[in-house]
Amino acid sequence: MEIFSDVACPWCYIGLTRFGRVLDAFEHRDDVEVALRSFQLDPTLPERYDGTEADYLAASKGLPENRVRGMFAMVEQAAASENLTLDFDRLQVANTWRAHRLIHAAADRDASAAWATKLALLQAHFVDGESISDPEVLRRIGIAAGLTEDQAAAAASGSALPTTEGDGLDAEIRADLELAAAYGITGVPFFVFDAKYGVSGAQPAENFAQALAQAWAERDPA
Repeated sequence: MEIFSDVACPWCYIGLTRFGRVLDAFEHRDDVEVALRSFQLDPTLPERYDGTEADYLAASKGLPENRVRGMFAMVEQAAASENLTLDFDRLQVANTWRAHRLIHAAADRDASAAWATKLALLQAHFVDGESISDPEVLRRIGIAAGLTEDQAAAAASGSALPTTEGDGLDAEIRADLELAAAYGITGVPFFVFDAKYGVSGAQPAENFAQALAQAWAERDPA
């Protein structure tokens, strides 16, 4: 299966955490392969944005700050259901391209390294107030997930912004974005089961469990 998500997406943090909990409890867990696919909610962001998350959303969405704060409260409540404590005041707004490079570098090692890297990036962004475009932050996260220092440094030092050139990691991100467009995905998180069924958003746990069971039953009726 495939999961399309962005690092600068609080609902992705909630959805991946919730889905991971459901997947861990699935009886055929060891036979389920998960590929993390890149998606960018705002590819036009600079490497680093000089302002708060509230400033950014108010400006980009044309919303009053009090409404943005209300949105934060709703997301924080949903996050709390998965024991996640988000800190929008400390959050550093940044382009996520370089973070996606690191996830792909980890995926080239193995799926578990990619999953660990993704969750560590989400925590760095939404909980710890670190910049997910900072090469040093990315290098540290990559090494902790099992990459060699050279692998982590190479991924972290690449392009910080979307590019039509670059190395193999950049090409892998572009391929994910093209696949998302082919699937018609316009928002994340988006979960694709066996390239047949799509589940959008941070769904309740029972919905994820039902989707997993259905996909498994159709693949292996016995």
